[in-house]
Amino acid sequence: MSYRNLILTGGINHDFVTASDALARELMKSDIHSEIYSDFSAGLAELEARSYDLITIFALRWRMLDDQKYEPFREEWAYEIKEKDKKTIIKHLNRGGGLLGLHTAAICFDTWDDWSSILGVQWVWNQTFHPPPKRFQVCASSHKHPATRNIQGFEIKDEIYHYLKTIPETTPLLYTNEGEDNTVQELAWAHTNMKGRVIYSSMAHDEISIAAHGHSKFLRQSALWCIGERLEEH
Repeated sequence: MSYRNLILTGGINHDFVTASDALARELMKSDIHSEIYSDFSAGLAELEARSYDLITIFALRWRMLDDQKYEPFREEWAYEIKEKDKKTIIKHLNRGGGLLGLHTAAICFDTWDDWSSILGVQWVWNQTFHPPPKRFQVCASSHKHPATRNIQGFEIKDEIYHYLKTIPETTPLLYTNEGEDNTVQELAWAHTNMKGRVIYSSMAHDEISIAAHGHSKFLRQSALWCIGERLEEH
């Protein structure tokens, strides 16, 4: 059975074009067909007009008012989500559609108060941070979940997001012991919201991370779980 996925992407400091193409290729291995939009209004208009099994937020789009260093990028990339587009995403979840949030999705939609509860996590300015990308070991949480089935651990080069704020309803999926000062940092979470399933992962900085052995499997299994596909135990 094939599935339809809408990827909303774009933003600063990342090659979202190449990374989104890599994500689409990996998901296609599970017969998930992706359409990629950097124009959020156009993409969400498609979500309103047509049925998708999954929407993936893989972008860095917010008002960019937190620091003057963003001023050169505001004209092209500053974004404030419209009320009608919020309703479109909520309608998608209410009819059982899945939501996959990757990496910088936790920073998006800074004027939407409910976004953090929908995604399950929040980037907290002056608390959350990440050191430069490095190679580290990812471990599966002790919580059994279809997204991490047959994934014990894998190595990846990515950014480690530190101290994201999570809602109590989330189930941790992945973590690393290699945070700054050898701290344990959780990396991915799952929960249900309305009638939809949601997974957020702080990884996927670039196409190399997305295609990494172990990580690509996790992304495919996460997408299938969000869609509602039953993953058989092996």
